Amino acid sequence: MTEMVVIRAFLIIPFVALIVAVPVFWGWGVSWLDLAVAAAFYTVSTLGITIGYHRYFTHGAFRANRPLRIALAIAGSMAAQGPVLGWVADHRRHHAFSDRAGDPHSPWLFGTSPVALAKGFWHAHMGWLFGRDRTNVDRFAPDLAADADIRAVDRLFPLWVSLSVLLPALIGGLATLSWWGALTGFLWAGLARVSFQHHVTWSVNSICHMIGDRPFASRDRSANFWPLAILSMGESWHNSHHADPTCARHGVRRGQIDVSARVIWAFERLGWAWQVRWPTEQRLARLAVKSTASTAPSKGSS
Repeated sequence: MTEMVVIRAFLIIPFVALIVAVPVFWGWGVSWLDLAVAAAFYTVSTLGITIGYHRYFTHGAFRANRPLRIALAIAGSMAAQGPVLGWVADHRRHHAFSDRAGDPHSPWLFGTSPVALAKGFWHAHMGWLFGRDRTNVDRFAPDLAADADIRAVDRLFPLWVSLSVLLPALIGGLATLSWWGALTGFLWAGLARVSFQHHVTWSVNSICHMIGDRPFASRDRSANFWPLAILSMGESWHNSHHADPTCARHGVRRGQIDVSARVIWAFERLGWAWQVRWPTEQRLARLAVKSTASTAPSKGSS
């Protein structure tokens, strides 16, 4: 219960802060320092989600040493999207039932009429987070639940979220030697940044299951949506991901920017990660051959 209160508080509070901060402070309350600190925290915590929570913990796209494993879990927690165990369990369940009954956040669960799609978009984007449907961690993430390091990071989720919004305030205050710098750092690089980050991630659940390109075979309506590629650090190449979930690179075609994959490559070069599941031409060719059939919704997906 406490965990859900914390999660919902950090869904609502940053969003309200963003709505209030933009008209009140824009043009005179935000500084280049705020934007720089926001960009730094956005990058680290988003990569914690994309590389850590998603590609590593959920799908096992590579192996990692213990320090990197713990660091990725903490960085992902600082995105304030939920503790690592629950996030991974939800996402594994999403792949098990993608766009069918049982998927926690499919936009296609209510039908294909305009009203049903509007309801589905809201549900997939953020409505599902306020429901009572909880994913069983012991069923979908027993490997992580048995890991003492990950359990410890999971238990300390409120601490990581607090640091994520308070450290920007501390940096802003120390850098400007003023309470005003601390306030704007807290609002912009803290709360507003977290809210913006939430909506980028949620857009992968909603937009990337509704519109975009579908060049590869998958069991669902996942799509590649290029406008989100940079902000999502490569996660919006979603059809490619659903076609080959354990692949460490989602932007598999030439010109498809995938920042997360480049960082994983750097980890591999440093010796911090190994057994990385990179895409192969043979695998991509097999998936692309079936792409015409994959554009239609699978049975039960609408």
